[in-house]
Amino acid sequence: MEHGRFQYSPIAKRPKLALPNGARVAVWITPNVEHFHYDKPAISLTPMTASLCPDVLNYAWRDYGARVGIWRLMEIIERQGFAATAALNSEVCVHYPEIIKEGIRLGWEWMAHGQNNSSLFTGMPEEVERGLIANVLNTIAQHTGARPRGWLGPALTETDNTLDLLAAAGVEYVADWCNDEQPYLIRTKTKPIVAMPYTLEISDIPVFLDRGGSAEDFYRMIVDQFDALYEDGAKNYRVLSIALHPFLIGHPYRARYLERALAHIKKHDAVWIAPG
Repeated sequence: MEHGRFQYSPIAKRPKLALPNGARVAVWITPNVEHFHYDKPAISLTPMTASLCPDVLNYAWRDYGARVGIWRLMEIIERQGFAATAALNSEVCVHYPEIIKEGIRLGWEWMAHGQNNSSLFTGMPEEVERGLIANVLNTIAQHTGARPRGWLGPALTETDNTLDLLAAAGVEYVADWCNDEQPYLIRTKTKPIVAMPYTLEISDIPVFLDRGGSAEDFYRMIVDQFDALYEDGAKNYRVLSIALHPFLIGHPYRARYLERALAHIKKHDAVWIAPG
C-alpha cells in the first residue's frame, strides 16, 4: 500500500483463528468520554450558533454527556453485563473525576483519546506531538491507576508520525483505522502496533447527526450488524464495535433502544464480551 504501514489482506483468504470458548463474535463497546473547551468550536447539534464564541447552545448540548448521559450509559452497560473500553480524553480526569471513579468501579478499560475533543491531531511538529502523547498517557495513568494500552485519536485524526510515536510510547493498539473486522498489525519504526476494528458505521454520531436516523434505526443497525457477523463468525471470528457518545445516546429516548440491542446480543452463547 502507498502508506507502507500494512499489506492488503482479503478476509476471505485468512486462516481461521479462534476466540475464547469458541466464540464467533468479539463485542467491544467504546463510550467516548470527552471534554470540550468552552471557547472552541466542536461537533454541533445545529450550525446556527456554531461560529459564535461562546457558543452556549452547542456547548451545553455537549456538556449533557458528562453531566447526565454517561451515567445513564454506565447503568445500562452494567445492567446488561457488558465490558466497556472508554475512549478517554485525558482532561476528563481533571474536570470530571467522579466519572473516572465510577469507571474504575465498573472495571472499564481506559483507551487514550487525546487531551480533549476540541483539538485534533494534525499539523504539529513531531516533538510537539511526542510530548502531547506522553502527557495524555501519563495523566490517564496517574488518575486511573493503569497506563492506557490503546489509542483513539480525537475525531480519529493522526499525523504521519502518530503511529510511530504511539508504538515508541508503549501503546499496543490503535483504533483509528476502520477498515477491517479482525485486528491486524501495522508497521512502525520500532515495533508493530495492532489495528483494532473500530467503527464509523455502528456509531451514534453518523446515525443521528449525519443521517437523521432514529433511536429505533440505531437499534436495528446494531442487531443486524451483530446477526450478520454472528453468521460470518461460524467460518472465522469477527469483531463487533459499537461506538457511543453520551451526549447523544445518553438521552432517555435513545438509551432505551441501546439497551434492547445489548439484550439481543446477550441472548447468544458464542459471544466474547471483551475490552480492547
